[in-house]
Amino acid sequence: MKIFLNRLLSYLVSLLFLTMTFLVLWQVFTRYVLGNPSMFTEELVLIILVWTAYLGAAYAFGKREHMSLVFLKERMTGTRRKIVMVVIDASIIAFSLLILIYGGYMISESVFAVKTPILGFSRGMIYIATTVSGVIITLLQVINIVEDIQEEEEAEVKG
Repeated sequence: MKIFLNRLLSYLVSLLFLTMTFLVLWQVFTRYVLGNPSMFTEELVLIILVWTAYLGAAYAFGKREHMSLVFLKERMTGTRRKIVMVVIDASIIAFSLLILIYGGYMISESVFAVKTPILGFSRGMIYIATTVSGVIITLLQVINIVEDIQEEEEAEVKG
């Protein structure tokens, strides 16, 4: 499941990034070569940037490349290390549940009727990226906790 989510996120983020790159190049081309700037690209790039950032953050958590107390967990071994890893992962889950999922849902719901000026997209569809990212991060962190516990148990069996 984790491998599938990481692969899916990496493809999605890459596709979104390529789309943003193309749109920015299109904007530059229409502005400086054609002399008539494309109106929709700036707004669409901003929307894609928000989704790319949140999905990219979820990908970082899935790959365990997020910021954490590296200096602390790398100095520990055995049960202490397992406890630190689980506490870090559980803290991330708490943040995800409270801030990303609940807070993201509340802000999305409050602006769902508000439309973007050029494309007419619901602002709620932009902010829902926070909630989607929070759900993915929570799921990945639960998997990370299971992996932390299993790795430690495997190390104890081998040792």
